[in-house]
Amino acid sequence: MGCFGCFAPEAEEGDEDHKPSKPDDSSGADARRKVAPDVANGYAHSFTFKDLLVATGYFNEANFIGEGGFGKVYKGKINGQMVAVKQLAQDGVQGRNEFLVEVLMLTVLNHPNLVSLVGFCAQGDERLLVYEYMPFGSLESHLFDVPLGKKPLDWNTRVRIAVGVAEGLSYLHNVADPPVIYRDMKAANILLGEDFGPKLSDFGLAKVGPVGDRTHVSTRVMGTYGYCAPDYVVSGKLTMKSDIYSFGVLLLELITGRRIYDTSRPKPEQSLLTWSRPFLHDKRKFYHLADPALLGCYPSSALNQLVVICIMCLQDQPHVRPIIADVVIGLNHVASQPYAPERPPVAMSSPANSGSPQFVRTPSRRRGGRRTALYA
Repeated sequence: MGCFGCFAPEAEEGDEDHKPSKPDDSSGADARRKVAPDVANGYAHSFTFKDLLVATGYFNEANFIGEGGFGKVYKGKINGQMVAVKQLAQDGVQGRNEFLVEVLMLTVLNHPNLVSLVGFCAQGDERLLVYEYMPFGSLESHLFDVPLGKKPLDWNTRVRIAVGVAEGLSYLHNVADPPVIYRDMKAANILLGEDFGPKLSDFGLAKVGPVGDRTHVSTRVMGTYGYCAPDYVVSGKLTMKSDIYSFGVLLLELITGRRIYDTSRPKPEQSLLTWSRPFLHDKRKFYHLADPALLGCYPSSALNQLVVICIMCLQDQPHVRPIIADVVIGLNHVASQPYAPERPPVAMSSPANSGSPQFVRTPSRRRGGRRTALYA
């Protein structure tokens, strides 16, 4: 199954409001007026390009922290606060559209599992976004191709990340008004803060969801290869259940430690969905899905439950997939069964440590103290 349209520029169908805008040659001031009415109320700060040049050391390569499809990201410091500055590539209308969408979205959305927008710059041809700095980078950098010497994510951390991502998605689907379809769920867009707390980032492809009697949003297929729901790829009809499928892919990556598509692997294993299918169809083989980097350090029953949730999200028919609220409940149940390593038995090092417990005197308020057994 391939998301062929995922690589094409977006051109909305149906509503005129969804059509791509014409190239914008307005000044920075005009662009700022267009961006978001809430910006003036303090939700995001308008920076000058010079502000961000200084903050990032003139985009010094030493401050470079990543690059996505829409630009490079640098760390910097503004008014004593560490920030991440994304400079959008100046290659056409699409990047500007996504810039406007992201500013509009993040100035009105607020949740612990969504990245915070500190501000933006729309000066001349420059379009930059300023986010809170996430010290541990993306989930992608911790889950795949972990270098020797770097500790892989343990089971409890993976489950905690899954819960946080699902709660962020639940906020978008059930609390935001109107609801929002994220549309770009992938490991590279999950940023990790202190204690590996996850936050959804990159809202350039997000869409306002269907409201009233509408069941879907008609749009050209956009997203990342392998994460797109098959029904969305075929029809271009975007629904909340499209996000559920993409989340199921992310869950499968968390379980297996494998990318959704990896050309470095042997051909039969390059597609994660193809490789995993025989194991997903047989409960007795679920353990084959566990990331070898976990070294077996996971609770078997919780693994089975997480795989079942993953299977439910990956159903081809959207009406069969669960709603995100039910997914959150299921993941919290999995999280309530954390992996706790068993204590290894203590070896008896000498005959004095074998047999009956040895007794030592410990201080006591009673005269003569009391005897307490000390087990070696």
